Amino acid sequence: MRILGRQANALVVFLLVGLMAGALVGYGTRPEKIAEIRIGPINIEVQGRNIARSQDGELTSTQAEHIAIFTLIGGLIGLGLGFAIQRGKIRL
Repeated sequence: MRILGRQANALVVFLLVGLMAGALVGYGTRPEKIAEIRIGPINIEVQGRNIARSQDGELTSTQAEHIAIFTLIGGLIGLGLGFAIQRGKIRL
């Protein structure tokens, strides 16, 4: 696999891409304090305990765990794709 004119290991490339994608998805879907769903006349509101951001704007431990789980899942998917490409089962 060639990236920017250099030979790159597909396993490492897809692992890194999977980790970054998982982290972005995890950060984008992190739980907030209040979740609200409105469908026509139906209004559903869910409030969690100790899930909101801290006072100084940093992530809470629950949000950090959520992001870490998504990052690991993305890394595993990327690792699997890297192995499949390395063994020639998938062609780019």
